[in-house]
Amino acid sequence: MRNEFIAFTIISLLLVGLISFFVWPPFWFTLIPLIPLLLLGWYDMFQRKHAIMRNFPILGRGRYLMEKMRPGVQQYFIESDTEGKPFDRLNRSIIYQRAKDVLDTTPFGTQLDVYAEGYEWMNHSIASIDPHKLDQDPRTIVGGPACKQLYPASLFNVSAMSFGSLSSAAIMALNGGAKIGGFAHNTGEGGISPYHKKFEGDLIYQIGTGYFGCRSKDGHIDWDEFVKRCEEPSVKMVELKLSQGAKPGHGGILPAKKVTKEIAEIRGIEMGKDVLSPPYHKEFDSPMGLLQTIKKMQDLSGGKPIGFKLCVGSKQEFFAICKAMISSGIRPDFIAVDGGEGGTGAAPLEFSNSVGMPFKEGLAFVYDALVGFDLKKDIKIFAAGKVVTGFHIFRALALGADACYSARAMMMAVGCIQALECNNNHCPTGVATQDPELVAGLNVEDKKDRVANYHNETVHSFVELMAAAGIKEHEQINRRHINRRISMNTIKRYDEIYPYVEKGAFLNMDTCPEEYKIFLEEAHAERFD
Repeated sequence: MRNEFIAFTIISLLLVGLISFFVWPPFWFTLIPLIPLLLLGWYDMFQRKHAIMRNFPILGRGRYLMEKMRPGVQQYFIESDTEGKPFDRLNRSIIYQRAKDVLDTTPFGTQLDVYAEGYEWMNHSIASIDPHKLDQDPRTIVGGPACKQLYPASLFNVSAMSFGSLSSAAIMALNGGAKIGGFAHNTGEGGISPYHKKFEGDLIYQIGTGYFGCRSKDGHIDWDEFVKRCEEPSVKMVELKLSQGAKPGHGGILPAKKVTKEIAEIRGIEMGKDVLSPPYHKEFDSPMGLLQTIKKMQDLSGGKPIGFKLCVGSKQEFFAICKAMISSGIRPDFIAVDGGEGGTGAAPLEFSNSVGMPFKEGLAFVYDALVGFDLKKDIKIFAAGKVVTGFHIFRALALGADACYSARAMMMAVGCIQALECNNNHCPTGVATQDPELVAGLNVEDKKDRVANYHNETVHSFVELMAAAGIKEHEQINRRHINRRISMNTIKRYDEIYPYVEKGAFLNMDTCPEEYKIFLEEAHAERFD
């Protein structure tokens, strides 16, 4: 639209001049309303704060006009944060306010319907703590017995989003924010691009089923290329993706219109065709094979933390992985758990809506399984599933997470307005597009600061909640701290909804809780079926 506006300016002035000179001299009076309009458009093109105004001079202001015309954001809070609702205005408001470093307070108290089914809250304590006395940058140390390069991960990190799905400017803004804020940026399965390395922010190098960035010609892992990627100083951890919440069991999708020459070269693929990652791994087809691949990665990476990511499907399959850990002695350093409600730029509707275990159930199950097999002491859990606020981090840690990922919230901190054009390459803010004209509208210097602001304010909110609960260390958070309204007259704590499993309970059929016995019987370390 910027090129079109430049053309509109030239044609308008030329037309007015010609009519005034050859037809009717008083026509120059039309410049009185036209010039301010044109100046406003030129200002929009060169201001640095709003990508949609840079990309769509004058017209882009319609978005902000409509925001001012609608009722106050508070009136929409009642729609938010309950099960089955879309990503709502409450969460968007929190993200934008924190990203812009604006005080995120509201008048008139609670706006949520506290009697609605699904309403959740945390227990505060009369013996609360001064939050300033707590660690303002809480971290979890990732790395098991086999790890030689432990990584102190922030409790809040950028989830997997590939260059290709996101623009170069968005990737740079996310990585620049990670550098400023001292948190990790997951590369997504598209590999490490020059834009991931621009600001030298910490990276979690994700390898999916397409093995992009370390792919051999026959579609397997090129281990020499893997070593080269791991030698990058900014690569702090490696994550092997088994599945993702938005489309578990399907494989990644990058539409052909977003496959530029640069992306094709980075991924080692053919330009101009849809990129469809296979739904399975060619390197292994069994729990033991998975762990052997992880062990090879641990050795070849120089001892960096290696883990895997999954959206939980069949419980017996995860039990099978745990059994393989016991029999082989191999442990991943971390496991990332994605919820079935996870987001993506492109996914078949039925996979997005109807496949994969939801975030809370999946996270609680993975934690319980690791405890039941006495494996948790060696393995950290990262959790992803619409984590936006300090309370969401608190809730995830209560269910068993050690740290969290966030994708859509980080995108919105960069400037995403949820235009839902990700798969069409027409993202108006330049976040999820490869159209160079649209990408140019996203100012990296401004947006990386917003990403850092959002992260900092959200972690600060988490620390304040921890202090309100009288908790000094984040490891002390547990399921007893969270309550959920089941119905009008029934409230349960999380430890009632998701009962804890005794340490080592799954090592013996006699001690295994009845509801888990069938999964324990069906699980085999040598195969997934």
